[in-house]
Amino acid sequence: MKVVVNAQLLNTRGGYRGAGVSNYCRNLLTALAEETDGKQVTAFVNDRDFRFPQRRPGMELRYTRWPAADPVPRIIWEQTALPLAAMTAQGNLVHGLVNTLPLATRVPGVVTVHDLSFIRMPERFPRLKRFYLGHLCRASARRARRVIAVSRQTAADVRAEFGVDSRRVEVVYNGVGEQFRPLPVSEVSDFRELMGLPNRFLLYVGTLEPRKNLPHLLRSFASWRAKSATGRDVGLVVAGGKGWHYQEIFSLAAELGLMGGDAGETSGERPIVQFPGYLPERDLCLWYNAASGFVYPSLYEGFGLPVLEAMASGTPVICSDTPSLQEVAGDAALIVPAQDQAALQDAFERLFTDQGASTALRKWGLRQARRFSWERAAKETMDVYESAVNGG
Repeated sequence: MKVVVNAQLLNTRGGYRGAGVSNYCRNLLTALAEETDGKQVTAFVNDRDFRFPQRRPGMELRYTRWPAADPVPRIIWEQTALPLAAMTAQGNLVHGLVNTLPLATRVPGVVTVHDLSFIRMPERFPRLKRFYLGHLCRASARRARRVIAVSRQTAADVRAEFGVDSRRVEVVYNGVGEQFRPLPVSEVSDFRELMGLPNRFLLYVGTLEPRKNLPHLLRSFASWRAKSATGRDVGLVVAGGKGWHYQEIFSLAAELGLMGGDAGETSGERPIVQFPGYLPERDLCLWYNAASGFVYPSLYEGFGLPVLEAMASGTPVICSDTPSLQEVAGDAALIVPAQDQAALQDAFERLFTDQGASTALRKWGLRQARRFSWERAAKETMDVYESAVNGG
């Protein structure tokens, strides 16, 4: 079997384009390279910095020169050059790793759909982004011989929104890298000092964009910190690359008095909330370990990888009750209604006052995270390839 894989959104150069679906592309390709077992996988990538540590029989990387960060050239390449490449390679199957397939080809397709936030929450997306994602993802899912959904919630959305037969939709969960684990106390303490972090802080990691519900997080945190004796020395770190419609986040933080600004700098005081920007993956585990807790109040997710990474690092997790996050977290997190400020504040209070609960969350999170691996994701993806080609 010959499989052609579209991994144009793989990005190792930082910023919000280096997170989310880029992590999926990179980790899945790396794991697939260990599972080829007589199959030939040809992956088209745009990022020439991406390499496997050593040559992998059965896995070939081909580098394109198209500006993949720009949607228009990327879409043109996917719909014109990729079909030709699939036929030239005599591919039995083409796999679109991020929501779309080439439509003008007779080569059977598999498409991974990560979420349908652009349909479920259209008002939170730029108009052009919403338009092309909606139309191309719908057409790709209907054309595909198999659709890989990264959670049961995403699978249900694909069936409901696109009318795809449930027999063609397969759930393959994301994995979590082995680098995410509890680290030695001394190493974490040195990192906290190096980065100028408070002894106790809450951490958020994710793209700064509307559906992540960050204004709600800032308001809840500011209110809790103002009225709780427990929270007066607790900081907040909001980490992630700038996505879109993120200006409100910084404006609100300043309005709530959380930024410190010139006054904070003059007095030598650290801002209550810090925005370090995009965090390179090599440092992510240290950030998770340094935090007292991880908070993820998202309104909608297809999977929620940062929740899984935090649990694997031994960090207690607070997350919203969106169905996909409940799938990932199971009973290993404090789960609160996404829009309930009082419930989120109660979770903060419990995390910092109930040592037994905090210890239990660490233990349960580590156990839950062990259910997810990229090795398993790669094996199940290969099973989908077999089903798509041989199952009709």
